[in-house]
Amino acid sequence: MPHVTLTEIALLLAAMAIAPPVARWLGIGTVLGYLVAGIALGPHGIRHVFSSNDAHEILELSEFGIILLLFLIGLELRPKRLWAMRNAIFRLGGAQVALTAMVLATAASVLGHAWQTALFVGLALALSSTAFALQVLEEQGDLAARHGRLAFAVLLFQDLAAIPLIALVPLFASKAVDVGNAMDLTAALRGLGTIAAVALIGYFGLDSLLRLVARTKVKEAMTAAALLTVVGVTILMQKAGLSAALGAFIAGALLSESSYRHQLEADIQPFQGLLLGLFFTAVGMSLNLNLVLKEPGTVLGLALALVAVKAIILYGLGRAVGLDNRPARRLGLSLSQGGEFGFVLFAAGLGAGVLSRHTSDLLVAVVTLSMAATPLLLALDRLSARIGKSAAPAYDNLPLRDEHVVIAGFGRFGQIVARVLRGKKIPFIALDISAEQVDLVKKFGSQAFFGDASRGDILEAAQTGKARAFVLAIDDVEASLRTAELVRRQYPHVPIFARARNRNHAHRLLDLGITSIQRETFLSAIETTRQLLVGLGYSERESERVTKTFKAHDQRRLMEDYADYSDMEKMQAKARSDAATLERLFAEDREADKEIGDAKPAKLAKPVLQEKPAAKSETAA
Repeated sequence: MPHVTLTEIALLLAAMAIAPPVARWLGIGTVLGYLVAGIALGPHGIRHVFSSNDAHEILELSEFGIILLLFLIGLELRPKRLWAMRNAIFRLGGAQVALTAMVLATAASVLGHAWQTALFVGLALALSSTAFALQVLEEQGDLAARHGRLAFAVLLFQDLAAIPLIALVPLFASKAVDVGNAMDLTAALRGLGTIAAVALIGYFGLDSLLRLVARTKVKEAMTAAALLTVVGVTILMQKAGLSAALGAFIAGALLSESSYRHQLEADIQPFQGLLLGLFFTAVGMSLNLNLVLKEPGTVLGLALALVAVKAIILYGLGRAVGLDNRPARRLGLSLSQGGEFGFVLFAAGLGAGVLSRHTSDLLVAVVTLSMAATPLLLALDRLSARIGKSAAPAYDNLPLRDEHVVIAGFGRFGQIVARVLRGKKIPFIALDISAEQVDLVKKFGSQAFFGDASRGDILEAAQTGKARAFVLAIDDVEASLRTAELVRRQYPHVPIFARARNRNHAHRLLDLGITSIQRETFLSAIETTRQLLVGLGYSERESERVTKTFKAHDQRRLMEDYADYSDMEKMQAKARSDAATLERLFAEDREADKEIGDAKPAKLAKPVLQEKPAAKSETAA
């Protein structure tokens, strides 16, 4: 930014540091704080701070935040997650985009725009703000509720839809359509070839490159490699005439199954958050207040119409999928605004000749005002709920407890713990994020409560601070780690007894200082092996001795591997040498057993009926 001085940068950073926290304190959302800060510092706010050219330069720079956002979205779109959410994503999300685009395109056509422009405007305005909506939902504690999860699914589909829409902007240009060469066959083949090349290189090369960088153990090098991945793929896409956003998304998707996915996410998240905040601030700077003051009726009327159309359509879709009145209304209000991809599309549409300068400025103003309206409308909805009916909680009302046990996750693992505690008359509170699971276990006489244990307010409602122990039985690894970190931070005096899906999960729990860890299939697999050896003709004594030796060795190796668990090559080398080590240990035990003679080994406790459900859990997972 050659025209921006250090003083101006200091003012910009001060505004970004002050306005969002104040906005969150006022309950109107941090994004609105960024927008207000941008308006105040822009050419139409406090004079002589940032000119229109400065605002344009800042906006261009901060658009890299959108690219990083798409990269992170790609990282999250693992095939398993997409498949599990396929109905909500593609049915609900697809219906929302199609219906909204059709209504808005019809309205734009009635207002006199060509059908190509009207369709482009309808599709662009159908997209909501992922960054804005998720932040508002999280701040208000709605993400754990069903309407919050449905909102996330709709946003996910919109993000997927934005990728090809950005890439196909030239097809909406009237003159290009008339000539018929907006995207000739050569350009299309070049674009497809580039995507295929990036996919192949990324699949076979990116993970290897990141492994080499990780071996250096230089954190800054890993961060630089993460940013280089995004920038490099983006440049390749641009050289092929495709969207930078498309390149970032593909790069993220290619690394979604990488063992370095979490490290990449952690390295890029701070840059993405800061640049996205800068983007919203620059949007506020770019808001044409002269246009708003000159045509207030048009701008305000269009903004209200946009919010109303999207809210009504989403409300209807929410009711159609079984939401009650208020959750459906909150779903509609949460996603009623235009989105950040709209700004990207308007700029691309202006450059491609799809939109005129006046129409682009008008649409930017409409989307900006719709964003400003969303937190205000949600605040009014909360106020009306307090005056009228009480708000639907994001979790069940929890009983008062003291000296109890909190069980987070009430699947097969958590239910076994609960059965023993109930038999010993030890009080407990069981939480599960799945309302369906809570309803199911109640039919079989168990008591659990709906709630997301990774949220501080729900842990507080469960009186975790007064608990004797916390049982971490959550099936999802990432949710388990988030919960563990939160409990360790807020309630360090409460001991945690954790379930681990696998060795890596156990190592990451050790990172958090948790030592009471049980791998979910470990004991059941050992007992099955003991029974197998007996079935193969070995004596009870020999079978018991072998499995006890293996258990001690594996527990010891788990701790030894902890120091190198992020180094895949070392872990593979240890695994290859493990067979020889076990053979030596078994031979030593055999000799020692001969010397002991008739000394009887310690008798193993009779196994509880946990092995089969645990093994089934592993298969189902």
